[in-house]
Amino acid sequence: MIFSEALAADSLPIQGSEIAARWDHLYLFLFWLSVFFFVLVVGGMIYFAIKFRHQKKHQPTYITHNHLLELIWSVIPTIILMVIFVWGYSVYHAMITPPDDAYEVRVIGKQWFWQFQYDDGRMTVDKVFVPVNKPVKFIMSSEDVVHSFFVPNFRVKQDVVPGMYTSVWFEATVPGRHQIYCAEYCGTRHSLMLADLYVLEPEQWIAWKAGKKLTGISEAGGGNPPSSGGDLVDQGRKVTTVKGCVACHSDDGSPKVGPTYKGLFGAKVELTNGSTVIADENYIRESIENPQAKIVKGFGPVMPSFKGLINEEEMNAVIAYIKSVK
Repeated sequence: MIFSEALAADSLPIQGSEIAARWDHLYLFLFWLSVFFFVLVVGGMIYFAIKFRHQKKHQPTYITHNHLLELIWSVIPTIILMVIFVWGYSVYHAMITPPDDAYEVRVIGKQWFWQFQYDDGRMTVDKVFVPVNKPVKFIMSSEDVVHSFFVPNFRVKQDVVPGMYTSVWFEATVPGRHQIYCAEYCGTRHSLMLADLYVLEPEQWIAWKAGKKLTGISEAGGGNPPSSGGDLVDQGRKVTTVKGCVACHSDDGSPKVGPTYKGLFGAKVELTNGSTVIADENYIRESIENPQAKIVKGFGPVMPSFKGLINEEEMNAVIAYIKSVK
């Protein structure tokens, strides 16, 4: 076990999150399982090649089958594969299922940089700040082509796709700086699409949220103050006013031309075709950009498309506002 941990420390990035440790344990299990069967198969092959090498006047025995041997090499590999499947699925399920109280950061991939939006309205480019030992969920979208958000120290990676939202979450356990990469070729400067992820201690996180300078990383933008335009919810409320959304949608449950925002996010929505959908980030985005795709029961197909009229930053703000209307 100690040797396995030493091997992981020497050959893998640091374990910067809880999920990283779980993936590494599975990786080491697969590694040593492969070593065991390599030695068993190749060692057996060499042994039998020497022991039963060709000799004059020796007639080998012709063996047609062996029920016990056939049962062993069928049952044991099946059990091993099922263990790998269950183990892998449990870690994967944990990796894609964030806690309800996860702190949310909006991530926008652009050629060739990463942009981050926070709940207090501030925005950073190619650097992001998160608290240590707290679940954090990144809600990601792309402004142009497919990117892939990859943090090796956390063992998390997720494609960032134009026109839709994807997400990834983690609970960072190692304070300090961690490297972010784009793991999907996205153009001529793909290799330069890097960002720094700073995991802050509790006192540092409180100071950063207050817009104060951070000792040792002030040059990294730690002192950026919250946006003067208000927090992300306020920004979203303003967008819905400027774009005229309030003419057809209310936030107090009162009926208008379109569905109300109140209690919308996360609710089950019945459509005119009889099917139902969950009102998540992707449903709201589609309803804004392609409103005729899914029409809510009891309402007509009268909403125009706002595709191209709302940029990624505004879309994130609008969705944050709708999520806040309970």
